[in-house]
Amino acid sequence: MNRFSVLYLLRDQYYHLGCSTHAEAQTVLQTLAANPYRTPVGIYDAKTELIEWEPGRQADYEQASIEEQGRLAEQTILIVQALRRRDASWHPTSGFRRPSLFA
Repeated sequence: MNRFSVLYLLRDQYYHLGCSTHAEAQTVLQTLAANPYRTPVGIYDAKTELIEWEPGRQADYEQASIEEQGRLAEQTILIVQALRRRDASWHPTSGFRRPSLFA
């Protein structure tokens, strides 16, 4: 099962890549950061339901008000959960599968 999802933007639309370990998710996040067409958002942990922001976004998040932080986190978590549900419905017996990074 893919516990972690790396969330990113491509042409103003959210996508995610499933990863089974945090180390794998960190590697994917770094790869996305080097891609000029994709904007990494962060890593979602399905077990804790928390977001680990991409370093650039982390700085913005820390400077936001408490209310804004809550809103950003809630909005982002809802997006990732919706993407995970969608992908799980495509592959109900095995959970969602990790698509190619350049799909």
